[in-house]
Amino acid sequence: MLNWLSGFSPQALLVGFVLLGLILALPLEIAALRRLRRAQLARGTLLLLLGFAVLLFGVLAAVVAASLHGYSRLTREQEAARVELRALGPKHFALTLQVPDAAPRSFELRGDEWQIDARVLKWQGLGVLLGFDTVFRLDRVSGRYADAADDQAAPRTVHALAAEPGIDMWPVLRRYHDYLPLADALYGSAAYVPMAEGATYVVSVSASGLVVRPANEAARQAVGGWR
Repeated sequence: MLNWLSGFSPQALLVGFVLLGLILALPLEIAALRRLRRAQLARGTLLLLLGFAVLLFGVLAAVVAASLHGYSRLTREQEAARVELRALGPKHFALTLQVPDAAPRSFELRGDEWQIDARVLKWQGLGVLLGFDTVFRLDRVSGRYADAADDQAAPRTVHALAAEPGIDMWPVLRRYHDYLPLADALYGSAAYVPMAEGATYVVSVSASGLVVRPANEAARQAVGGWR
């Protein structure tokens, strides 16, 4: 059900859902005003509150839809990205990240290994009945060192993968998870593997998180000789 979100901009989703809420709430508000003019206070007040509730629901739906715009549907394990590495020097690599249906991006990383992080959101109950699929968003890529002492002292490199969403429901869902009936689990997932000259990896994601697999001989040798 969330697949159609990618066809609209966040601004269009906000305006669309708010307008839908207004269209649905307007007849209720008109009926409420008529009841109030006839001194039918109980019915008028009830309709007035109901109209406000419908409008509020439209605004909430707009915020959620715009927030989830940058996430991708996840119905099974699927390829999320392909990574190629090129050595620039000792513990210094250029990483090219290719996400499906997007232009490749390149980053410089330092260390022995590279790590990719993602956000995963699963639904339950009403969310499942409404057809909401598990969604994910690649969050960042970074370099790391095999030795913890090097990781503390040597230069660190971290790059954001997700564009600034403007409106982000993730902090709200994380903070009030226990009070939200739709969200089942939201968590961060990360995986890291060695960096090597000419290595190519495939990043896959499922409901259980990220998996990185070697895609050529250089990557297989790097993983096979990993200590």
